[in-house]
Amino acid sequence: MLHGLAAFIALATLLVITPGPDMALVTKNALLRGRTAAVFTALGVNAGIAVWTVAAALGVATILRASAPAFMALKILGSVYLIYLGLQALGFFQSRGKSQSKTAPACAASPAGGGAPFRQGLLSNLFNPKIGVFFTSFIPRFIAPGDSIFARVLLLGAIFNAMGLLWLSGYALLASRAGGILRRPHVKTAFEWLTGCVLIAFGIRLATERR
Repeated sequence: MLHGLAAFIALATLLVITPGPDMALVTKNALLRGRTAAVFTALGVNAGIAVWTVAAALGVATILRASAPAFMALKILGSVYLIYLGLQALGFFQSRGKSQSKTAPACAASPAGGGAPFRQGLLSNLFNPKIGVFFTSFIPRFIAPGDSIFARVLLLGAIFNAMGLLWLSGYALLASRAGGILRRPHVKTAFEWLTGCVLIAFGIRLATERR
């Protein structure tokens, strides 16, 4: 069991630190909206992972894996949402905000609250069916015969979630330290375009990926 747990932690570490749409979203909010927004985004992402953990333990995620229409529907929702966030970073849907930002200070461009970043992180994770497939294909490999599937999935999911929370939160704090430089007008505009294009690219990739 210890060998299996050690192997799980080693492989989970690689998965956690691999860049993806969640990390791109945390990066965007860390550098453009500050530390609070970044941390709340990370919390939202890991709240989504917690939901997927419970769903996998209850067998709901298995239904998603087995049902092509359900997988496709969630994949479309996820890709559309990522593309929407990317377009939002590029300045779409913000015509009123842009006209007001000409007279407002740069630091007031985004609200300080964490509600919207938390929601972005949560939905970005929940709308990604690849996470559900992960929980129904990766975690079962570390369940030995005779183990309680429900308890084992919850345990391994909780470990994975804790690792993700530590990584994303730490990453958010480090990335937000560079926010002062990257919120300068010209740099901010360039970075908005970069993160917007990255999120759109992840959305397109999600839409075209197979299970």
